[in-house]
Amino acid sequence: MRSPRRIVTGHNAAGKSVVTIDTVMKPAIEKPELGVAFFEVWNTAGSPVSVDNGQDPTDRKLQIEPPRQGSIIRFVDFGPKRPDAPAMTRELAQAAFAMVGSAHASTWKPDSPHPMMHRTESIDYGIVVFGEITLVLDDGSETHLQAGDVVVQRGTDHAWENRSPTNPARMAFILLDGAFSPDVRKLIEKA
Repeated sequence: MRSPRRIVTGHNAAGKSVVTIDTVMKPAIEKPELGVAFFEVWNTAGSPVSVDNGQDPTDRKLQIEPPRQGSIIRFVDFGPKRPDAPAMTRELAQAAFAMVGSAHASTWKPDSPHPMMHRTESIDYGIVVFGEITLVLDDGSETHLQAGDVVVQRGTDHAWENRSPTNPARMAFILLDGAFSPDVRKLIEKA
């Protein structure tokens, strides 16, 4: 699959709109053995967002969730299911989340329907850009998604799985920092 191209605009000294970055992106993290690659497109560190000509905010340590009151847009590539891939264990899953700076996001339990179950306190828009992928929720339900489908994640415990033996999948994620309502926090603590 072709790497995504990123175009970022800004302003020149005369106040005119210009393209400040035009580049083919390289993965912030790529782990073929796990079948995943993360491409950080942009992120913000607060709200309201400072609209400026500042530095590229993606030059930071990767983390699954957005900064406090911030946002992230990223692409995640999910490789085809590899027959030679190691069986996913709790330890491998937690190491994978630690690799992306969010070990605390792992929610794996012995009865979890998938070892890569995780939750963030955020609203996430997941858009399937290429291929097909399965959304797995902690109640055991699975939803098959195709290119063009959109998932609105509201802090739910979930995992993603590309079950194709030959085709990769790419998703675009827009993540917005959030806070669980008191009612939802009580429900999560009960589960």
